Amino acid sequence: MRTVHRLPAAAVAVLVVLLAMLVPPSAPARGVPGPQGAELLVIGHRGAAGHRPEHTLASYELAARMGADSIECDVVSTSDGVLVCRHENEIAGTTDVADHPEFADRRTTRTVDGVELSGWFTEDFTLAELRTLRAVERLPDLRQENTLYDELFAVPTLDEYLELREDLSEELDREVGAYVETKHPTYFDSLGLSLEEPLVAGLRKADLDDEGDPVFLQSFETANLRELDDEVDVPLVQLLSATGAPADLVAAGDPRTYADLSTAAGLADVAEYANGIGPAKEQVIPLTADGTPGQPTSLVADAHAAGLLVHPYTFRNENDFLPAELDRGTDPAAYGDAIEEQLRFWAAGADGLFTDQPDTGVLTRDLFLAAG
Repeated sequence: MRTVHRLPAAAVAVLVVLLAMLVPPSAPARGVPGPQGAELLVIGHRGAAGHRPEHTLASYELAARMGADSIECDVVSTSDGVLVCRHENEIAGTTDVADHPEFADRRTTRTVDGVELSGWFTEDFTLAELRTLRAVERLPDLRQENTLYDELFAVPTLDEYLELREDLSEELDREVGAYVETKHPTYFDSLGLSLEEPLVAGLRKADLDDEGDPVFLQSFETANLRELDDEVDVPLVQLLSATGAPADLVAAGDPRTYADLSTAAGLADVAEYANGIGPAKEQVIPLTADGTPGQPTSLVADAHAAGLLVHPYTFRNENDFLPAELDRGTDPAAYGDAIEEQLRFWAAGADGLFTDQPDTGVLTRDLFLAAG
């Protein structure tokens, strides 16, 4: 029988009371200092993807209203060079494109960062054509409630995302941050659809390219972050993975992997161009062979020693995404003890968490801070 380490109900009740005393409901979420002095950020992963179809304006708006400090947008390019918000350039799983007979002949097979994929790709559509599609829930088996919103929302552009951020900041009377990831930049460069120039242009148009602006830019590749470091003065985040290597390094014949970048020496190199890292959560607290969390690695301490923030990904409430010991019941779509998982990562020194359920992220951060 597995031993489940959860906060006693009485302790949670006390923390909630303390939270109510310390943080009034009208208090802005952004700017909450952590033990190390840095802001502890709740980042709405693809918006509030646990509650609405991901990367839609509805998902972004809900994330902000739930208290997310920053809202993540992944950008890919259309054939006419417009940046749109999709997690991947292959859109069969996140739009209703398969139901459009006029685009049946656009289905194809591509190799993206060494992986062969079949489907429909944003780079084969103009923005006007993409506007005829509607977003659908990517995980309908796990998030049936989200399917209620299928085909209601369009694919937004980067400009629309940034405009929504500004509108929500004004309405909520706090700065809602933008957290933008460039997806597959080396691949898009090979098509003549560079992501960096239109991204910088969009940020400048929105007056969001200077030091102190509420923006993070992130990438799983390295060269484009170095390029962005010369163009903008906002924080840059090097995304990491528990496996594999950055696509730009692979393309250049550079043997370094994400494991190499995650060492103390690798992090010192990352700190030359970036302000933070976004590791997979198992790089911070690995899972043992039986699926239970092990002891935290030195990654957070090593990153902080190099002057880097640490924003792990991705925290989700469903059993399917939690360590086995935190499952509640056997239904993979049911919520497990996501609160306990997130508290462990705040305690391990994370400066922010990417979460599909921002309301849970705000709660766990506040419980952590209230506990001292």
